[in-house]
Amino acid sequence: MGKPTGFMENQRLSEAYEPAEARLKHYREFVATLNDDQAAVQGSRCMDCGIPFCNNGCPVNNIIPDWNDLVYRGHWEKALSVLHSTNNFPDFTGRICPAPCEAACTLNINDEAVGIKSIEHAIVDKGWQMDWIVPQPAKIKTGKKVAIIGAGPAGLAAAQQLARVGHDVTVFEKNDRPGGLVSYGIPDFKLDKGLVERRVKQMQAEGVTFRTKVIVGSKNLPAGIANDATEFVSAEQVKKDFDAVILAAGSEVPRDLPIPGRELKGTYAALEFLIPQNKQVSGSQPNPINAKGKHVVVIGGGDTGSDCVGTSYRHGAASVTQFEVMPQPPEQEDKAMSWPYWPLKMRTSSSHTEGHTVRKFAILTKEFLGEKGVLKAVKTVELAWKDGKMSEIAGSEKTYPADLVFLAMGFLNPVGGLLEAFGVEKDGRGNAKATTDGEGCYATSAAKVYAAGDTRRGQSLVVWAIREGRQCAREVDAFLMGSSTLPR
Repeated sequence: MGKPTGFMENQRLSEAYEPAEARLKHYREFVATLNDDQAAVQGSRCMDCGIPFCNNGCPVNNIIPDWNDLVYRGHWEKALSVLHSTNNFPDFTGRICPAPCEAACTLNINDEAVGIKSIEHAIVDKGWQMDWIVPQPAKIKTGKKVAIIGAGPAGLAAAQQLARVGHDVTVFEKNDRPGGLVSYGIPDFKLDKGLVERRVKQMQAEGVTFRTKVIVGSKNLPAGIANDATEFVSAEQVKKDFDAVILAAGSEVPRDLPIPGRELKGTYAALEFLIPQNKQVSGSQPNPINAKGKHVVVIGGGDTGSDCVGTSYRHGAASVTQFEVMPQPPEQEDKAMSWPYWPLKMRTSSSHTEGHTVRKFAILTKEFLGEKGVLKAVKTVELAWKDGKMSEIAGSEKTYPADLVFLAMGFLNPVGGLLEAFGVEKDGRGNAKATTDGEGCYATSAAKVYAAGDTRRGQSLVVWAIREGRQCAREVDAFLMGSSTLPR
């Protein structure tokens, strides 16, 4: 606990944003980290609640009250050590995690929650500034070799944990740089890619080998999935060369909208827009999709949709409209009903405030309309929801002008060819079938092949990917060595 009366004396202070008119001119991060004094005051608000529900609200079980107290007392390096004990990449989660820990904060019952995410952000940024974050190579090598397929947060977390206990780890990535959707899907204005690069350098110094532009298991990818691979390695070769394999390639198959007009030029899966934009920002060729002066419709109300909104505004879109099939949630959650769980309430992202975003709820897209093969408009109908079922409202049809449509409705499952190549049994949703608890957890039906992150659980948060990567690493270490000293 910080200051016993801190939660009564101090108000929550959120991180400041660069004004919208300024940040729309660039793709850099625009959130100002709390300074030392501000973070200390915010840490003082962590109350003596008895049972810190924030720990369980956090998927990696961050030891939040401890580092809040350490920041309040000025013990920053110790706070960083506590933070890293449960989370390999707080520089990622301190920026892009939606902070379920704050929803679970006891203070959130009748006040504003402790600003846990902003304090985490401040701790790790100070750690890099003070050169406290350094490689931690293993002192003794085991001689065991582990292959990890996919360099997203689950694969990176597993790789770092396994390398630090002495295994030789090779990470295979089909695209031209590690990071997965942290590098390719999330825009730079939310998470600068230099943060990923410095973590990769840290891991390389710890002995992790990265093989990029290498596709493993199957060359046949569905349309719309990014692939920079120039080299192919079979699943049989990987299993022959390594003592254990972790499949952490993510959930990449996007949910499509197969309605009339889907083939029109101008309708794209969200990542067909976001990935080239990230590559352009990093110095690659220009994004082939340009929203400047165009009417943009984003279908899907989640984070990916929000990223399409913010990127479209930076292009100079004439208008941005966002559709969500579910009804509009309440402005304020019913805390008596929802706490300490993630509440249903209206959420407005920074991207929504960067322009006049028209947000439509309980709306169904019926048809894409075009001329000479080019998208011109979107036909919709309003929905009525009752007992969890939707029905179309007669006479509510409407047409919206649209030069570009981005489908941001989530992801279905990992690329099937990968699981099939390794002989891995799938669950009912097409993910790798594996448990997360008990003997043999994270192990798939194929000998010495494990699965973690979105490959196993389906699309989820970066913090869940880190958790599963860490836990899977422990199981692989125990499989190779008979026991493990890695934390679960």
